[in-house]
Amino acid sequence: MPLAFLATDVNAIAVPTETLAPHGETNAYVVDTVLIDPAGRTAELDRAVDGVEHVALTHTHPDHVGGVAHYADACDATVWARQGREERFERATGVAPDRTFREGTTVGPLTVIETPGHAPDHVAFATDDGIVAGDLAVADGSVVVAAGEGDVRAYLTSLRRLYARNPAMLHPGHGPAIETPRRTIRRLIEHRLHREERVLDAVRSGARSLPSVTDAAYDKDISAVREFAEKTVAAHLEKLVVEGDVAWDGERARST
Repeated sequence: MPLAFLATDVNAIAVPTETLAPHGETNAYVVDTVLIDPAGRTAELDRAVDGVEHVALTHTHPDHVGGVAHYADACDATVWARQGREERFERATGVAPDRTFREGTTVGPLTVIETPGHAPDHVAFATDDGIVAGDLAVADGSVVVAAGEGDVRAYLTSLRRLYARNPAMLHPGHGPAIETPRRTIRRLIEHRLHREERVLDAVRSGARSLPSVTDAAYDKDISAVREFAEKTVAAHLEKLVVEGDVAWDGERARST
């Protein structure tokens, strides 16, 4: 049979989680023998894991890891972590990884793509049915890239790497499958660059503190998500510092 017909099914199971995503769910995926992002235990996921031999995560944020210990034990599975992030993985999951991966490693039928930015340990998994993208992309809205965990420069680079691959489909960590990957990636890049422009304009116009820059950078009511908006603006300020456009000491910003 020609290779083109040997498609690997990507089975998504939505797991209720305490997440910022508007859906209130995190997508776990079963791809052949690999379970990705078991965010918690559910009856539907229990039924889907027959034959699972590997457990892996796109990243170790709390809304992606709740079922790792259970399914690793129940499936007697090999547990994988990002190389160099083993301690972070164990702190998040309570499970010591059996093996590690890095760019290009194969886990079952999947190939690892390093995609930091949303989180420092973030990866995606390439299949012959597209890419399991974790929190790199969403069909609607945007992805939080917050100071402390997030790196806007790395995030934009990761998006551009996926764009260059031109996948047939993106399978995100939250919400529905993305059937127009390049259009969605362009939208997410444009959103980030527009936010950066607003942040830079705010600083050039005299905003100095993080709250004042945030107020100027958003043209909508952000009271319900104020903390995350400020962390997002701080992440953009960190990028602008690296690129020489802004001086920022964590308290005060000024244009250079």
